[in-house]
Amino acid sequence: MIELYSWPTPNGQKVHIALEEMGLDYRAHGVNIGQGEQFSEQFQRISPNGRIPAIVDSDGPEGGPFALFESGAILLYLAEKTGQFLPSDPVGRMRVIEWLMFQMGGVGPMFGQAGHFRNQAPERVEYGIERYTRETERLLGVLDRRLGEVDYLGGAEYSIADMATYPWVQVAERLGQRMGDFPHVLRWTDEISARPAVERGMAVLKPS
Repeated sequence: MIELYSWPTPNGQKVHIALEEMGLDYRAHGVNIGQGEQFSEQFQRISPNGRIPAIVDSDGPEGGPFALFESGAILLYLAEKTGQFLPSDPVGRMRVIEWLMFQMGGVGPMFGQAGHFRNQAPERVEYGIERYTRETERLLGVLDRRLGEVDYLGGAEYSIADMATYPWVQVAERLGQRMGDFPHVLRWTDEISARPAVERGMAVLKPS
């Protein structure tokens, strides 16, 4: 059994989707980041950086409980554990990891900053809004070019790279983006949205 500590934000949802896609048994525990629960001593014993998501796998690599934080690391761990959504051939594997790292180092931080300056900052900072809105647009262009060449980010097969990136792209219109400018991304999001496990994963911890 995997104990999931998370909240329905893009960083949490990527792991929610993976757990559903991989058919793993898990229990979801809400960590309300709006109320600062991520900074509790109990949660930080699992996630030292005080960020969601985190997991505790009762059947870890050495047969006992194994705690893990950082969403990208969790996705890699779950893919390794189940043998799913991460190719075994070296080239395919590295392509998936490459695009997973693109999400972790680019899409997540830049989209997150765009959301902060556009929707959450206590005062309007035009420089921040312009900088991160423009960078979000640029990154969507990178995704669009890639998805104009291949079906999924890692290549021909759906993978953890797609699971990681999809929830962030779902909020892009709230970040000032015109998704009609990115037709290949739209094709990809429509296809992923239609997956039952993705629908279930996106609903985890959301109010019913």
